Amino acid sequence: MMEKVRIYHNPNCGTSRNVLAIIRHCGIEPEIIYYLKTPPSRMELVELLLEMKLSARELLRTDVPAYEKFNLESSSVTDEEMIDAMIQDPILINRPIVVTSKGAKLCRPCEEILTILPVKMEKDFVKEDGQIIQSL
Repeated sequence: MMEKVRIYHNPNCGTSRNVLAIIRHCGIEPEIIYYLKTPPSRMELVELLLEMKLSARELLRTDVPAYEKFNLESSSVTDEEMIDAMIQDPILINRPIVVTSKGAKLCRPCEEILTILPVKMEKDFVKEDGQIIQSL
Protein backbone atom coordinates (compact mmCIF):
# COMPACT_ATOMS: atom_id res chain seq x y z
CA MET A 1 0.00 0.00 0.00
CA MET A 2 1.29 3.44 -0.92
CA GLU A 3 2.12 5.63 2.06
CA LYS A 4 -0.05 8.71 2.34
CA VAL A 5 1.94 11.94 2.52
CA ARG A 6 0.47 15.45 2.49
CA ILE A 7 2.46 18.62 1.84
CA TYR A 8 1.29 22.19 2.38
CA HIS A 9 3.25 23.64 -0.51
CA ASN A 10 4.21 27.03 -1.89
CA PRO A 11 5.76 26.56 -5.36
CA ASN A 12 7.47 29.98 -5.05
CA CYS A 13 9.55 28.71 -2.10
CA GLY A 14 12.82 26.89 -2.83
CA THR A 15 12.67 24.92 0.44
CA SER A 16 9.13 23.81 -0.36
CA ARG A 17 10.15 22.76 -3.90
CA ASN A 18 13.12 20.79 -2.53
CA VAL A 19 10.95 18.98 0.05
CA LEU A 20 8.40 18.05 -2.62
CA ALA A 21 11.23 16.79 -4.86
CA ILE A 22 12.71 14.70 -1.99
CA ILE A 23 9.31 13.09 -1.35
CA ARG A 24 9.03 12.20 -5.05
CA HIS A 25 12.70 11.10 -5.12
CA CYS A 26 11.69 8.51 -2.50
CA GLY A 27 8.96 7.15 -4.77
CA ILE A 28 5.98 8.82 -3.10
CA GLU A 29 3.47 11.03 -4.91
CA PRO A 30 2.07 13.23 -2.13
CA GLU A 31 -1.23 14.99 -1.80
CA ILE A 32 -0.24 18.60 -2.55
CA ILE A 33 -2.13 21.39 -0.84
CA TYR A 34 -1.36 24.78 -2.36
CA TYR A 35 -2.14 26.47 0.93
CA LEU A 36 -2.07 30.03 -0.45
CA LYS A 37 -4.99 29.12 -2.76
CA THR A 38 -6.62 26.62 -0.38
CA PRO A 39 -5.72 27.65 3.17
CA PRO A 40 -6.32 25.25 6.03
CA SER A 41 -9.40 25.81 8.14
CA ARG A 42 -8.91 27.16 11.65
CA MET A 43 -9.43 23.64 13.04
CA GLU A 44 -6.92 22.12 10.58
CA LEU A 45 -4.34 24.76 11.48
CA VAL A 46 -4.82 24.20 15.22
CA GLU A 47 -4.53 20.42 14.70
CA LEU A 48 -1.33 20.86 12.66
CA LEU A 49 0.18 23.08 15.37
CA LEU A 50 -0.66 20.48 18.02
CA GLU A 51 0.74 17.63 15.95
CA MET A 52 3.94 19.58 15.20
CA LYS A 53 4.19 20.69 18.85
CA LEU A 54 4.64 24.29 17.71
CA SER A 55 3.17 27.51 19.02
CA ALA A 56 1.43 29.80 16.54
CA ARG A 57 4.41 32.19 16.79
CA GLU A 58 6.82 29.37 15.84
CA LEU A 59 4.86 28.79 12.62
CA LEU A 60 4.53 32.48 11.82
CA ARG A 61 6.51 34.05 8.98
CA THR A 62 8.00 37.37 10.03
CA ASP A 63 9.51 38.37 6.67
CA VAL A 64 6.27 39.30 4.89
CA PRO A 65 4.33 42.61 4.89
CA ALA A 66 1.29 40.94 6.52
CA TYR A 67 3.38 40.45 9.69
CA GLU A 68 3.48 44.21 10.24
CA LYS A 69 0.00 44.78 8.80
CA PHE A 70 -1.49 42.61 11.57
CA ASN A 71 0.94 44.08 14.17
CA LEU A 72 2.14 40.56 15.03
CA GLU A 73 5.53 41.61 16.39
CA SER A 74 3.88 42.76 19.62
CA SER A 75 4.44 40.33 22.51
CA SER A 76 0.85 40.96 23.62
CA VAL A 77 -0.57 39.21 20.52
CA THR A 78 -2.16 35.90 21.56
CA ASP A 79 -1.89 32.55 19.76
CA GLU A 80 -5.58 32.93 18.87
CA GLU A 81 -4.92 36.29 17.20
CA MET A 82 -1.92 34.88 15.31
CA ILE A 83 -4.02 31.94 14.09
CA ASP A 84 -6.76 34.38 12.99
CA ALA A 85 -4.15 36.36 11.02
CA MET A 86 -2.77 33.18 9.38
CA ILE A 87 -6.28 32.16 8.32
CA GLN A 88 -6.99 35.63 6.90
CA ASP A 89 -3.62 35.86 5.12
CA PRO A 90 -2.05 32.40 4.66
CA ILE A 91 1.25 33.89 3.42
CA LEU A 92 1.93 34.19 7.18
CA ILE A 93 2.07 30.37 7.50
CA ASN A 94 5.64 29.12 7.28
CA ARG A 95 6.19 26.23 4.92
CA PRO A 96 6.47 23.50 3.86
CA ILE A 97 4.43 21.51 6.36
CA VAL A 98 4.45 17.76 5.71
CA VAL A 99 2.15 15.19 7.30
CA THR A 100 2.97 11.46 7.18
CA SER A 101 2.13 8.38 9.23
CA LYS A 102 5.15 9.36 11.38
CA GLY A 103 3.76 12.80 12.27
CA ALA A 104 3.67 16.38 11.04
CA LYS A 105 6.61 18.72 10.69
CA LEU A 106 7.60 22.16 9.46
CA CYS A 107 10.39 21.03 7.11
CA ARG A 108 12.86 23.90 7.43
CA PRO A 109 15.59 23.18 6.53
CA CYS A 110 14.43 20.72 3.88
CA GLU A 111 16.46 17.86 5.41
CA GLU A 112 13.86 17.76 8.22
CA ILE A 113 11.61 15.76 5.86
CA LEU A 114 13.92 12.76 6.34
CA THR A 115 12.84 12.46 10.00
CA ILE A 116 9.18 11.82 9.12
CA LEU A 117 9.33 10.13 5.71
CA PRO A 118 7.74 6.67 5.93
CA VAL A 119 10.49 5.25 3.68
CA LYS A 120 14.28 5.56 3.60
CA MET A 121 15.93 7.79 1.03
CA GLU A 122 18.04 5.20 -0.76
CA LYS A 123 19.90 7.45 -3.22
CA ASP A 124 21.59 10.80 -2.67
CA PHE A 125 19.45 13.82 -3.54
CA VAL A 126 20.73 16.99 -5.22
CA LYS A 127 18.96 20.16 -4.08
CA GLU A 128 18.15 23.04 -6.45
CA ASP A 129 21.32 24.85 -5.33
CA GLY A 130 23.48 21.80 -6.12
CA GLN A 131 23.96 20.79 -2.47
CA ILE A 132 23.84 17.02 -1.94
CA ILE A 133 21.76 15.35 0.76
CA GLN A 134 23.33 11.96 1.53
CA SER A 135 21.13 8.89 1.45
CA LEU A 136 20.52 7.16 4.76
